[in-house]
Amino acid sequence: MESWLAGLLRAAWVAGTLPLIIASLPSSRLNSFHGALLGFAKRGKIMQSSSQKLTVPQRFFCHFYVVAVVWTTLLLLTLWAYAYKMAPSVSEPSLYSTIASHLTGGSHMFSFHKSRLTPLQHRHRVWSSVFVLLLMEIQVVRRLIETIYTFKYSPSARMHIFGYLSGLFFYTAAPLSLCCTLVPEVFGFAADLVAEFIVKGKRQMPAFEFELWESVNPFLKLRWFQWIGAAIFLWGWMHQRCCHAILGSLREHAEQIDDYVIPHGDWFEIVSCPHYLAEIVIYAGLLVASGGTDITIWLLFAFVVANLVFAAAETQRWYIRKFDNYPSNRYAIIPCVY
Repeated sequence: MESWLAGLLRAAWVAGTLPLIIASLPSSRLNSFHGALLGFAKRGKIMQSSSQKLTVPQRFFCHFYVVAVVWTTLLLLTLWAYAYKMAPSVSEPSLYSTIASHLTGGSHMFSFHKSRLTPLQHRHRVWSSVFVLLLMEIQVVRRLIETIYTFKYSPSARMHIFGYLSGLFFYTAAPLSLCCTLVPEVFGFAADLVAEFIVKGKRQMPAFEFELWESVNPFLKLRWFQWIGAAIFLWGWMHQRCCHAILGSLREHAEQIDDYVIPHGDWFEIVSCPHYLAEIVIYAGLLVASGGTDITIWLLFAFVVANLVFAAAETQRWYIRKFDNYPSNRYAIIPCVY
């Protein structure tokens, strides 16, 4: 099941990324394909008011993050419970005690590798996935709060139904991709608990002993690159929060509800879509924190980059057409590159 689930997710990210890359190639032969893909991706200010077929209100963006919060929370709590029960934090055996056990015949010649590496590697992988999902939870909770309280969507703002369905898929598949190698055994663990509860009933179920320190202590044993990934994540997270606050405030200063003004401040001084740039930084942080050993997370990151670069290019073209005095020194999304 593990290979089937991971393979399905990888195929989905490749299928989503390749059209975006092809449509972004500078070839006149691809203009029609680029236009068709852009028609599906347009929303808000870059969607023509006359294009109302197969669209939904842009305020439905909130649905993405409701799904994301519910689904990510479910995955996080289930995986955390699995890690607590099946991969508890224990002290690593010392080198001297292991050698002594081997010399006295207490262990097989290969048990050093098995007991010292395999269980520890599995335990590290489990708690690493919990850590990455916890970061994802921090991201989607903030985005849900922002869609409710920060952004004030125009009643006329629309997005294509394909983009809406794609967003729902993304926020279902992205959290799953962060822990897909563990999902089969974790869901098996949860299914066994449910089955045991059904058979034995509440009174005969063993008491669940929970110690706060034991559920948090494994995070202190994470490797250096995971904390670097968390730092990258928080760097992008804080800048995206700031940029979204700037965008949200623009609606308050507009004379009419459909008016647009040039945003300024923070990363807006260097790129047209700093909130997209921050999103890329956020997912780069998740990639680093995961250890970078799972190709599924690499493909997720590739899709995020391709999707946001494609959207940023059109957003910058809209800004240039809309404002004669638009700053010419701003790149679309990546400073000094694009």
